[in-house]
Amino acid sequence: MPELPEVETIKRIIEPQIQGLRIENITVNRPEIVAHPSADEFCRCLRGQTVSNMTRRGKFLLIHLKSGDRIILHLRMTGCLLVTPNDYPQEKHTHLVFELENGTELRYSDMRRFGRFWMLRKDEEDTYSGIEKLGLEPFSPEFHAEYLIEKLSRRKKPIKECLLEQSVIAGIGNIYSDEILFASKINPLKSANTLTDKEWNTLAEEIPKQLEFFIDKNRITPEDYLRGRGRDYRNTPYLRVYGRTKQPCSKCGGTLRKCVIGGRSSVYCPTCQS
Repeated sequence: MPELPEVETIKRIIEPQIQGLRIENITVNRPEIVAHPSADEFCRCLRGQTVSNMTRRGKFLLIHLKSGDRIILHLRMTGCLLVTPNDYPQEKHTHLVFELENGTELRYSDMRRFGRFWMLRKDEEDTYSGIEKLGLEPFSPEFHAEYLIEKLSRRKKPIKECLLEQSVIAGIGNIYSDEILFASKINPLKSANTLTDKEWNTLAEEIPKQLEFFIDKNRITPEDYLRGRGRDYRNTPYLRVYGRTKQPCSKCGGTLRKCVIGGRSSVYCPTCQS
């Protein structure tokens, strides 16, 4: 599943290509992709509207329209957004197409069809997407050690599980929780209620630092993004622990170990994260 760095990368690639453009027509090939309102109403309300800008909230993307209406999208496991010429070969699992006034198309493809769109009118309360349940953004001024201590320090769960709670920190998933804990020298199995003040301070520093690092490493041109069909841009070469079970640790040379926490695999260095 795309996590905060990937979703931010997609936002930075797509926004300049659709900003200020009018939506001429919409084709929905899979009505279930539109969670709210109905697919027909979705198309009727958006046809003729003009894109103002895009934002990101956690793992959600938001397309804001000049009317004040907004489109919310969650990519889930395999969702992908592409801006293409109208004669560009269409991906096999393309479920939704926005035809834009300049002859390009904003296309959404999703092999597993888990992703969802919501369209909300200007003054409509969002009780549909789940955004209102999200915790702080890692780059928020209010995100600091005291916030983490308040929210997590009494938890008996492993700290790895705690970092995945979107109601506390928005946007971190399985990949970057491993990378953050490695950078913080904290064992993912360690119970949150046993962390020291120093460790909470380190986490508060490393969470935005690591996410910003991977956003930077994800940087890609629109041309390369399209050439890779919106998938060939991830920063796998820069991951130090995730997906590297039994490989040597980049810090100490010891063997990285895999464990399962809350049903999710986690990779760590038993020496550096003792």
